[in-house]
Amino acid sequence: MLLSHSGMVTIETPTADRDLELLDRVAQVSSALRSEVEKRIVGQYDVVEGLLTALLANGHALLVGVPGLAKTLLIQTVAEALDLQFSRIQFTPDLMPTDITGTEVIEEDRTTGRRVFRFVKGPVFANIVLADEINRTPPKTQAALLQAMQERAVTTAGETYPLEPPFFVLATQNPIEQEGTYPLPEAQLDRFMLELPIGYPSRSEEEEVAMRTTGTDEADIRGVVTASELIELQRLVRRVPVPPSLVSFAVRIARATRPGEEAAKVSRRYVAWGAGPRASQFLVLGAKARAAARGSAMPSLDDVRAVAPAVLAHRLVLNFEAEADGRGTRDVIQELLQESEGWT
Repeated sequence: MLLSHSGMVTIETPTADRDLELLDRVAQVSSALRSEVEKRIVGQYDVVEGLLTALLANGHALLVGVPGLAKTLLIQTVAEALDLQFSRIQFTPDLMPTDITGTEVIEEDRTTGRRVFRFVKGPVFANIVLADEINRTPPKTQAALLQAMQERAVTTAGETYPLEPPFFVLATQNPIEQEGTYPLPEAQLDRFMLELPIGYPSRSEEEEVAMRTTGTDEADIRGVVTASELIELQRLVRRVPVPPSLVSFAVRIARATRPGEEAAKVSRRYVAWGAGPRASQFLVLGAKARAAARGSAMPSLDDVRAVAPAVLAHRLVLNFEAEADGRGTRDVIQELLQESEGWT
């Protein structure tokens, strides 16, 4: 705390003791959230860690996988464990933008007879918005989320309505090769902090799923953190210090995906378009969140490497040579990270 003399402005900063208490609380909340999710979800540990990282960093996440892998159930469970206002939007080919943001209706004042417009808020006005099967609706409707995701606000009829914090869009997406899907444009994909792939469970996990879901027992999910406390924890994550070397490393990884002088060898061969500056920001922020979740006051280069696949996967556009060689974005990222082992 900086004390002021007469006529000078008083500037207060959070005490170190308070920040250490909050750091411990982040680790407690992270552990409790994992425990609550495990009551209902079998496996998918990496996906849960990714969601936790996005929530602590106040970012959005995109879950990608074929139908039937409990993507929706996972997000609903996380929402219950966070004790936040939750809404679910089922994206379909006939969904309209106003079905997401809200619409204006005409109301008549019975005493005066005057008719006025009133804005009825849509399901986007919640703390956690599940955009279910987001790529099953046309781009015009997908774009209705752009302002909400970037500016945490909705503008309609010339008036802007702020969204109550905390605000997350957790979207699910089917593989784009499936019928009836509309690939999300790069501008919208870039708004998602992380892309989290969900794969098939192992044999033992699938047996446990079958056992759990065919009985009468239902998991009781309890809330582990309130909205106001989560906001405070997110602010703490922002205050987690990072050395200049870590920032430099994160920026170098992002720039290494872009074809050009600073590109990694694998990027020069397989990447048509690399990641933008948001990737650098999310690599640093994701490393902070990951460190805070385990109670550490300082992220490491390994934290940057750990979040890199989820941060970069949806931001790279590969070329025809990559397709011909059967290389996917995560193959390219893995090779880039191997090359980064020698960077200092």
